[in-house]
Amino acid sequence: MAMFVVAHGAWSAGWAWKKMHPRLRARGHDLVAPSYTGSGERAHLATPHIDLEAHIADMLAVLHYEDLRDIILVGHSYGGMVATGVADRAPDRIAQLVYLDAFVPRNGQSLFDLQTPDARSRMLDAARTSGEGWRIPPNPLPPDTAAEDVEWAMARRVMQPLKTFEQRLKLTGALDRLPRTYIYCRRARPDDVFRQFAQRARAEAGWKCLEIDASHSPQVTAPDLLADLLDSVACPPS
Repeated sequence: MAMFVVAHGAWSAGWAWKKMHPRLRARGHDLVAPSYTGSGERAHLATPHIDLEAHIADMLAVLHYEDLRDIILVGHSYGGMVATGVADRAPDRIAQLVYLDAFVPRNGQSLFDLQTPDARSRMLDAARTSGEGWRIPPNPLPPDTAAEDVEWAMARRVMQPLKTFEQRLKLTGALDRLPRTYIYCRRARPDDVFRQFAQRARAEAGWKCLEIDASHSPQVTAPDLLADLLDSVACPPS
């Protein structure tokens, strides 16, 4: 049995992993999917001061207070920024680090540093015009998301604090000794910002790169495929 802990994506929260709990449980695993400050059931705590370090602190607190060890830490999308910070600060609690179509920062990089200039400008403009200057409205959901899932998700998505995308991450290199897997969602999309990280995983030592035939949020659109893939990461064939 493996213990998966999820660092969720932007505009999202623990609720987005609802479909994965029974599927991973059926395969003999546990899943913990906390919500960051200002997200999900903690949306009422949102302030202009929330940054990337606040979300890293949220996850570190879960590991500490729940006494979670030997975990498989999964970072999805923006959650790759959070998972990287968590792994750098608490590598002794982590057995494997998994990036699910996620950003993989190097020392000194922010999420905006990893975006295209056009995407960064669009988000900053949206924050100014629709987010009171400090929040970024949600990106569209993948086009293959079922209508009932769109309704479910849109009722729960909230704006993302701007500082979480602006703050640069300071790393010590402690996570470099951890086994790392990149899962690339290969279904076509207009702006494929994540291909660069899959290519990096294929080129650098210490990585394994896998692909899934799904769009950007397989925990919603392809939960069975994702559960099988995560099971194979936890229990690789001998």
